[in-house]
Amino acid sequence: MIRVRVPLDLHSVADAGSAAFAAATPLRVRDLVALAVREAIGVRAPADKFARSLERTIAGLAAGDFFVNVDGRTFTDPEAVVLCDGASVVRFFLASPARQRYASTR
Repeated sequence: MIRVRVPLDLHSVADAGSAAFAAATPLRVRDLVALAVREAIGVRAPADKFARSLERTIAGLAAGDFFVNVDGRTFTDPEAVVLCDGASVVRFFLASPARQRYASTR
């Protein structure tokens, strides 16, 4: 479980002219995964390590190796949009029991 802080999208608030976007921010799952990867490896990690980690994570999600659970909702598409408030809980799960058995033996 990785808890990430979701940034407020002031551009959406200004464009829409509505305070509704001040309470919740629409984000692509890809962006939430980027926030989770940054949180997991640390803010002081080198930029190239972050880029490699994010690239591999997005590729694994797109390939169906695992799925992402964001605040209790499951996503398999990195381009899906999720509505988040100030913080979200992101969890990663392997897609198949066979892969889970393989991962537990390593």
